[in-house]
Amino acid sequence: MAIRKKSTKSPPVLSHEFVLQNHADIVSCVAMVFLLGLMFEITAKASIIFVTLQYNVTLPATEEQATESVSLYYYGIKDLATVFFYMLVAIIIHAVIQEYMLDKINRRMHFSKTKHSKFNESGQLSAFYLFACVWGTFILISEDIPRQLVYIGLYLFHIAGAYLLNLNHLGLVLLVLHYFVEFLFHISRLFYFSNEKYQKGFSLWAVLFVLGRLLTLILSVLTVGFGLARAENQKLDFSTGNFNVLAVRIAVLASICVTQAFMMWKFINFQLRRWREHSAFQAPAVKKKPTVTKGRSSKKGTENGVNGTLTSNVADSPRNKKEKSS
Repeated sequence: MAIRKKSTKSPPVLSHEFVLQNHADIVSCVAMVFLLGLMFEITAKASIIFVTLQYNVTLPATEEQATESVSLYYYGIKDLATVFFYMLVAIIIHAVIQEYMLDKINRRMHFSKTKHSKFNESGQLSAFYLFACVWGTFILISEDIPRQLVYIGLYLFHIAGAYLLNLNHLGLVLLVLHYFVEFLFHISRLFYFSNEKYQKGFSLWAVLFVLGRLLTLILSVLTVGFGLARAENQKLDFSTGNFNVLAVRIAVLASICVTQAFMMWKFINFQLRRWREHSAFQAPAVKKKPTVTKGRSSKKGTENGVNGTLTSNVADSPRNKKEKSS
């Protein structure tokens, strides 16, 4: 009689990827609940506590920073809800990086268990530190660095680039074009300070500002993108000062295009804010139109005009003229 042996197989073990995927699905569902709550008026007040910071203080624009107001924040008990929501977002991003980037690399490289865990740890922390550095740099540029330093840095960067790359003629033409537009703006502002009703100079400056950005892009593309690209000598030579290579041309055009886009973005925001302030200040009060009641008027109204007031039609009626002639 055959004796059946007991199975020595261990129960199935859930893989790390399966557990991580299930956790990410649960967390994403919870985060979607808060986001969907913003779509309905009943739950919007509760959901917005989790999504945005609540203790903000808006400082109005000053003379030193006249372009826009500044929003600052202080702490409170409601910040715990915001921290909880963005902790869920961080878990979702962690799962996405793990599944679509790190796990695919691990399958190809066939790391050992020790290297596998360390590779995942370094990959996750690298993504976190990169994101934190980029976000922190953006905050420093937008709030701690004064506006004047940004424009001084842009001036020095482009002038030094034109000088070092031997693009003197192109740099001179672009500077003259830019300086003329800026000269018109500051002259218009001087006239505005003397007479606040003077607005024609700003209108002309707005048109020339947009045209100046377009001419800058056109001249740059024609000179660098087409003119230098067709030159015979396209070898990098520091001794002769020849930087006419593809990488340098792309870098020059990219820096010019990014700078012009940045200036147009600031210009559009300034014009929109100025238009909103002007429309709010010039909004006329809604006047009520006089209502005309139909029907027979009272005897007093027929004798004294409309609503008891004497009108020219009553004074010039045929009956009154006849009494005057008699």
